[in-house]
Amino acid sequence: MLLSAGNLQFGYGAGRPRSDERGRPSFVIDDVSLDVADGDIVGILGPNGSGKTTLLRLLSGAIRPQAGHVRLAGADLSTTPARVTARQIAVVPQETSLAFDYSALEIVLMGRYPHLGAFEIEGPDDLAAAMRALQATGTATLADRAFRTLSGGEKQRVVIASALAQLDSTGESTPRLLLLDEPTASLDLRYQFEIGAVLRRLHEASGLTILLSTHDLRFAAALCTRIVLLANGRILAQGRPSEVLTPNLVGRLFDVPGELAAPILASATMAR
Repeated sequence: MLLSAGNLQFGYGAGRPRSDERGRPSFVIDDVSLDVADGDIVGILGPNGSGKTTLLRLLSGAIRPQAGHVRLAGADLSTTPARVTARQIAVVPQETSLAFDYSALEIVLMGRYPHLGAFEIEGPDDLAAAMRALQATGTATLADRAFRTLSGGEKQRVVIASALAQLDSTGESTPRLLLLDEPTASLDLRYQFEIGAVLRRLHEASGLTILLSTHDLRFAAALCTRIVLLANGRILAQGRPSEVLTPNLVGRLFDVPGELAAPILASATMAR
């Protein structure tokens, strides 16, 4: 198994989880276990506030669980050096804010940081990795453009290219896992389709393993090979889209009657 998480628990605030009105611990993530096989596209599907971003941060090693474990190719992330993890797991956040006016190529080259030593600058191999990533995401023609001038979809593809450059370990046999937090949340319909097509192409071309969070039924149904339904920090169900995208489960996930969820679900699953 490429990525394995067991019995994860996490709560914010002074090292202790908050308590509910009865004084019981209130975890943002509570007893979550999931596996991601090599070559999977796994979607964590849930409403806003369900804990999706926190779960991705736990799975990437950005934060440590208060209970449970996360293992990548059998190695515990809590004891793996951050630089080693960064060569194996790359994260595309919901938003990318920049302090300076970088070009698209400069953004992608930033992804090479785990491959550089202290005070080392990018060399020919890093530039080649960046250009491969730009080509893979269809953004090579944007290399010299200022990032701020790009459309929403173009920016997202460049950020994905930076993550791919981060995972480019020529000559090394390492697991590669791309994590994306709500990759289409701020995009209009055209760019949502565009990002979905890029991710599908990357998966088909290189077998890249992808784990993403989303609240978009259509996006999850069209792209993912497995789906995890996350509600209030706990897993409601997980499995193939046909197994978990049912009116009953989707109604429970989004707290709507199943008969209301059925037509929305039907239109979403037509995308597969």
